[in-house]
Amino acid sequence: MIINIRVDHTLADIETMEKVSKDLKELFSTLKEQIDVKEYIEINTCNRYEYFLYTDDYNELDLDCENKYVIIQYSDEAVLHLFRMTSGLESMIIGEDQILGQVKDAKRKSEREGHCGKKLDAVFTKAIHVGQVVRNKTKINQGSISIGSAAVDLAEEHLGDLQDKHVLVIGAGKMGTLVAKALAEKNLKAIFVANRTYYKAIKLAEELDGEAILFDNLEEKLLNADLVISSTGAPHPIINKERLLRVFDEEIPDKMIFIDIANPRDIEDDVKEIGIDLFNIDDLRGIAEKNKKLREREVIEAEKIIESEFDLLKESFNLIEINSMLGSLRESMEEIRQRESQKGIVKLNSVDAKDIKVIDKMTQSIVNKIFYDISENIRQTAKNNEEDFVKICEMILKREQA
Repeated sequence: MIINIRVDHTLADIETMEKVSKDLKELFSTLKEQIDVKEYIEINTCNRYEYFLYTDDYNELDLDCENKYVIIQYSDEAVLHLFRMTSGLESMIIGEDQILGQVKDAKRKSEREGHCGKKLDAVFTKAIHVGQVVRNKTKINQGSISIGSAAVDLAEEHLGDLQDKHVLVIGAGKMGTLVAKALAEKNLKAIFVANRTYYKAIKLAEELDGEAILFDNLEEKLLNADLVISSTGAPHPIINKERLLRVFDEEIPDKMIFIDIANPRDIEDDVKEIGIDLFNIDDLRGIAEKNKKLREREVIEAEKIIESEFDLLKESFNLIEINSMLGSLRESMEEIRQRESQKGIVKLNSVDAKDIKVIDKMTQSIVNKIFYDISENIRQTAKNNEEDFVKICEMILKREQA
């Protein structure tokens, strides 16, 4: 059984996600104590914390979580959620491509750490394929949309035309790169990139015809910035009220905005107390809603593809389980055939080699015909996704072999 536990932007704002992520880790630890977790993959992005787990335990699980922001899904629901996620339908910015890469990275990390086995490998490989098919067959991602480009749109809503503006991008990771590329088309007066790993800042700045700065020189560039967009992977805030007062010597610029798209957040809320306009991921919801309306038709088409691919996955999994079960059944039948044939031969007393060969072929033929009829009926039932029937067959076989 596959289990998904998560907190994401659909129920929680950024502050709540930061807090609930601790509860999620505790729930995951509790779950590992309750059942034998064979495999798991952890996914963390700017607007979601998730665990996908696989267990052979089909017993009732006591996973009631008092936290109303934690979502728990099992089996089909969990897999469908994964398919929707890789297709961009579960993202705040519908259709964004970054989630596909983030899922791939999460899978690779789990593989390196030895937590991803055959079951989750198959499910995630299929989910990544589904995400690619949706993007190839629909226009769900048309326009190169992302959290980064939405942040730039938000900046334009509050600053107007960004032409001739000084912009400071803090963080040269994947999200910072998306922000910078969206800014590159705005004819900025100057763009500066700061990152703890300086060579990454240099590389991104070169692509944008901007300037890389050392992280220690951040305050110097804050002085002249009109727009600051931050998206580092720091575990704690890097900018707060105290730091900005030190930078501006208590004279805060009138038209200057900060957009924080990091999770956990890079900028503390107390900067608002000194007149700074601060926005975060939650403030992108308005732009996300506009984007969603533009893609309603594509979402419908994407959901059809997801449903079809999900049916194919279930059919293939059922057939894999059935074929394994049938292999064991065929071995058991062969053992019975040989044993009973030998008993008959002993009772017949005067049986020569020719007679033994005839008996052997006859009993083989009988078993083969019986097995063929049984296996075809079971395979057809499995193709119809009758999962309960498959489980019953497995339980009966295990009982017979015990």
